[in-house]
Amino acid sequence: MTFKTRRKLRGYTLGAVAAATYGMNPLFALPLYEDGMNPDSVLFFRYLAALPIVALMLLYRRRTLSPGKGNVIPLAAMGFVFALSSLSLFLSYRYMDAGIASTLLFVYPIMVAVIMAVAYKEKISALTVGAIAVATAGIGLLYNGGEQPLSAFGTLLVFVSSLTYAIYIVYVNHSRLEKVPTLAVTFYVLLFGWTTLALKAGLSGSLTLPADPALWGNIAALAIFPTAISLLCTTAAIQDIGSTPTAILGALEPVTAVVIGVSVFGETLTPRLCIGLVMIVGAVSCVVAGSKAKDALVRLRKMFPNLRRN
Repeated sequence: MTFKTRRKLRGYTLGAVAAATYGMNPLFALPLYEDGMNPDSVLFFRYLAALPIVALMLLYRRRTLSPGKGNVIPLAAMGFVFALSSLSLFLSYRYMDAGIASTLLFVYPIMVAVIMAVAYKEKISALTVGAIAVATAGIGLLYNGGEQPLSAFGTLLVFVSSLTYAIYIVYVNHSRLEKVPTLAVTFYVLLFGWTTLALKAGLSGSLTLPADPALWGNIAALAIFPTAISLLCTTAAIQDIGSTPTAILGALEPVTAVVIGVSVFGETLTPRLCIGLVMIVGAVSCVVAGSKAKDALVRLRKMFPNLRRN
């Protein structure tokens, strides 16, 4: 096996691990809810525990902790946006099955495509338009696909989370923050995000601790798996196989969440929900793949020249 092949295999493995670990959010968050903690408190301690982990990652990779001149305000704004995305997603778990919420969240690449078209005048391809239609139909199946219709407010929360995350992705890659190391951006986004959550919890007086000391392990797991490990594997996968294949592997996030929801929390998975999940993941994967899918079809057609039109 050549070095190039080994590197690709490592990249695909890391990308899959990154997506799967991010999909573990419900696995560790829902027991904390059952123990009496609220989303504000879960995220407050999750961000707080993740900060030293990311800092150690920065030191290990010999990256500076300096945010750079003029970057504090943009980083603070992105910290607020990221905290809002996390909070709205974790709030949605109280109104719908976590697996379905995580799947609805995965429409954020489509939102990125729309924002890029409106704000940066990028042309939306026919593939993207078709994918949006298929994803919308899939969401319609999810909305009435379970034993009970989804909560309208829960659905709104998930779309707020998707939109704010899409804004975060677009801004980080199309602003002065593009030149700041990824781990440094992540550290300060977590820091300012934690500050936002701390202010909210302080003003509302809603900060709570786990009643069961063993559940501190869940908080540590939230900081390690869906935050630190997912971030590290994502960064490494992008270096090995590129951003597009890594993003496509992100389709494992909602799949992981649904599997956990069904196997651990006894959530209902009907055939209609399965079809909706496949439609959403397939549609968004097509958007993320973009020209890569077109190139693959062109190569496939060249392999069968007799199939060409006369």
